[in-house]
Amino acid sequence: MVTNTPAARPVNPRFSSGPCAKPPTWSLEKLADAALGRSHRADIGKTKLKAAIDGTRDLLGVPADYRIGIVPASDTGAFEMAMWNLLGERPVHMVAWESFGAGWVTDAVKQLKIEAEVHTADYGHIVDMAALNYDNDVCFTWNGTTSGVRVPTGDVIPADRAGLTLCDATSAAFAQDLPWEKLDATTFSWQKVMGGEAAHGMLILSPRAVERLESYVPDWPLPKIFRLTKGGKLIEGIFSGATINTPSMLAVEDYLFALNWAREIGGLPALMARADANAQAIFDFVDATPWIENLAVDPRTRSNTSVCLKFTDSRITDGAGFAKAVARRLEAEGIALDIGAYRDAPPGLRIWCGATIETSDIRALLPWLSWAFDAEIAARSEAA
Repeated sequence: MVTNTPAARPVNPRFSSGPCAKPPTWSLEKLADAALGRSHRADIGKTKLKAAIDGTRDLLGVPADYRIGIVPASDTGAFEMAMWNLLGERPVHMVAWESFGAGWVTDAVKQLKIEAEVHTADYGHIVDMAALNYDNDVCFTWNGTTSGVRVPTGDVIPADRAGLTLCDATSAAFAQDLPWEKLDATTFSWQKVMGGEAAHGMLILSPRAVERLESYVPDWPLPKIFRLTKGGKLIEGIFSGATINTPSMLAVEDYLFALNWAREIGGLPALMARADANAQAIFDFVDATPWIENLAVDPRTRSNTSVCLKFTDSRITDGAGFAKAVARRLEAEGIALDIGAYRDAPPGLRIWCGATIETSDIRALLPWLSWAFDAEIAARSEAA
């Protein structure tokens, strides 16, 4: 049995892909200014919600004529809201290469029952985005959180498209350069790259998306929590801090802290650089290690946030059991928490590399991957 353990240990073993690790300087005391016990419609509440919207715009470089709203139910609620309000006016291409994208396909085809052409790719691969007809609406995930595969560039999306692009960007926002002029409805949650609290989503609408909202009424009824228009006009208050339902002011304060941390370290370029460095440390390890590979086949499409890995050693006959055993060993040692592959994904590991992760912790983790692999191989050999 392998017993020698690496000397270095990650300072923070939290590598979960959501909710993700807090910023390195976070502490509960930093949230002492939260407007607890106050109405979100009081001046203090509206001021903080507006600050969250303005900070998001500033940090992500969202154009001034795009609307940004805080909505309920995390990224899922935000993307559902976009689909239920915008789709149905014309045919749609539903694009999926991992589990969340597949969920949007199900909603469009089985719930909304709209005319949809479905494009899918296996885990580790991506759909040919250049082959789509952008005069139709297109729904896609920018970064596949459960597959580690991302859209490499938005260049293939035409500027003169007639349709709308609906983009689930929850594990891409704040880590990848999103081309706003190519995106009409973009969603993400606070709990990914910024390490915020769950349950709140962000919905960003282009002027073209607003035009659709004000000129088209879907055939299906919209629950109150989804409604973005009233009397044929956009409810502008949603995009200035008047949320549809009551937000957690503690979660809002937490997001404001994360935005301020990001500004202090250098803004979006610094956030992207941190994620890139984290992912590259793993890629270098994989290149030097014969028994593990990146799930993303094409290096151009490899995510810099949700890095997904698969074991390739011929001695492994039970891929799912082996991967879970390795993850359990690392958790038992307090080295890495929650790094098992997503339940619908191929067996393996998923290591979050977003900006709140320190590269030094990634580097400390990597020798432990080898230790856990060797230990599990030895244990199975002894038991055989």
